[in-house]
Amino acid sequence: MNKFRISNDQLEVEFQSKGAEITRIYNKETGLEYLWNANPAFWPKYSPVLFPIVGGLKNNTYFYQNQPYKFNNRHGFARESEFEVCFQDDNSIHFLLAQQEETLRQYPFHFEFQVQHTIRGNSLFVTYFVKNTDTKELPFSFGAHPAFKIPLVEGTAFSDYYLQFNIAENTGRYNLSPEGLIEKTPVPFFENTVTFPLSKELFYKDALVFKTLQSDTISILSDKTRHGLKVQFKGFPFMGIWNFKDADFVCIEPWCGIADSVDTNQQILEKEGIILLQPGEICSRTWSVEVF
Repeated sequence: MNKFRISNDQLEVEFQSKGAEITRIYNKETGLEYLWNANPAFWPKYSPVLFPIVGGLKNNTYFYQNQPYKFNNRHGFARESEFEVCFQDDNSIHFLLAQQEETLRQYPFHFEFQVQHTIRGNSLFVTYFVKNTDTKELPFSFGAHPAFKIPLVEGTAFSDYYLQFNIAENTGRYNLSPEGLIEKTPVPFFENTVTFPLSKELFYKDALVFKTLQSDTISILSDKTRHGLKVQFKGFPFMGIWNFKDADFVCIEPWCGIADSVDTNQQILEKEGIILLQPGEICSRTWSVEVF
């Protein structure tokens, strides 16, 4: 595993080749760290990349052409895979993962998956590119899982922060079963909600999962400090918001894909959120975070 850094006048961002994972977002002007420190006493990750699925599979298994395939973890294999760097300059770094013997045992498809990071001003832009290099249709999902440090500023508490949506939300959350599968019916949750207070107890029953958010921007703010961050995720239809029990972070997770439902038939080509890419085609999505 190798480590890398890009920077400009405002930001310094660090990465590791394992999982193409962001490991640090530091704002030189504010002197603040914005990313969780991967404390293993709670959750030893910073910002996993989710590919080629998002969430969990029923019995960790899916079927393709009547054959069963297993993933060892939720969210697929990318977050545990070693990426290579295919481009780097002062402000950008591009990581690449392609099929390998190990991935083909879990996922019988040829692909190129790039994770491109670019900083401009006080914002980090993350673009996922998937290219189908196979001769058959490529089924996949991808998503982000960045853990943002909360509280950001000394003298403030986790409960001093809130989420702000750019559109008033009226939607329910989808609860997760004990096996991590999506329940069929949403539970009423947001009601004309623009700002939503954070508490650690909110996440004691796992993530908040949404399928129908109208917003494409979520900010983490506090009335006790001018510092915060803004995550933009146009083109990502699903959203997870999560905290490991009593840890000092909140994950804002834009997803193109979602965990299996409790009534799934486990067929990968019919899985909710799966994108089907024809041979030679490319799919891309970008999310960004602005820190201030």
